[in-house]
Amino acid sequence: MNTALTISGSDSCGGAGIQADLKTFSVLGVYGMSAITSITAQNTLGVHERFDLEPELIRKQIDHSAGDIDVTACKTGMLVNLPIVEMVEEAIKRNKLLKYVCDAVILTRSGAKLLTDDGLAAMAKKLLPLATVVTAGTSEAAALTGFDKDRLDNIASAKDAARRLIEMGARAAIIKAVLTGDMTVDLFFDGKEFLEFAGKTQPKEKSHGSGDVFSAAITAGLANGKTLVESIDLAKSVVTMAIQYSGGQGRGTAPVNVLAFAPKKK
Repeated sequence: MNTALTISGSDSCGGAGIQADLKTFSVLGVYGMSAITSITAQNTLGVHERFDLEPELIRKQIDHSAGDIDVTACKTGMLVNLPIVEMVEEAIKRNKLLKYVCDAVILTRSGAKLLTDDGLAAMAKKLLPLATVVTAGTSEAAALTGFDKDRLDNIASAKDAARRLIEMGARAAIIKAVLTGDMTVDLFFDGKEFLEFAGKTQPKEKSHGSGDVFSAAITAGLANGKTLVESIDLAKSVVTMAIQYSGGQGRGTAPVNVLAFAPKKK
């Protein structure tokens, strides 16, 4: 069985972070492992409190998991600060985690910071060049590239941001959720060609965890031997269905339902 490791924060309401990643891995037939960077007290209304773990404990989670079970692919999400980013860079290199998806988790939906400024600079310098692909929403892409967030509201400007990420060292980049009419486009660029993965725009009030599921599905696709483009196409289908069939839990932004993509029993 192919395997995947996620390095990210824990979401106590189960909609995003480590919990969303592990659900996605399981649905796509991949054995999931995790290294937790931060424990959050959160629900569909937001993050209310958090406790960030020490880099050494996170390192031990990665090394002990990867040292015992072969990791076919891995992803990162919430990395909190500079010491954790630097430790993750070293752990990826030391454990030879070659199929690596960097999900640029920088801000909450309300705009609160999940990654310090020096951690952001280190992510751009140290992790982007290691990644098979970096995924970033328009806010995260703006933070990484220095572009004005309000400018990244169309395909043309998203292409400029994607080009900038490649110039910064990324091998491939996806600018997520660019709205075009009634469609939501995830724009892919690998330095050679642009591809647009489009789907009908889904309700934002049912999208908690959608970015995590998207990057986790790409990771699972890579773990299962799919090409990067095939993995992105799969991830687009998974996240679209997960939002569409959200159960509407909670009083805020409802978690996506990745289990809707699970194979149905005959």
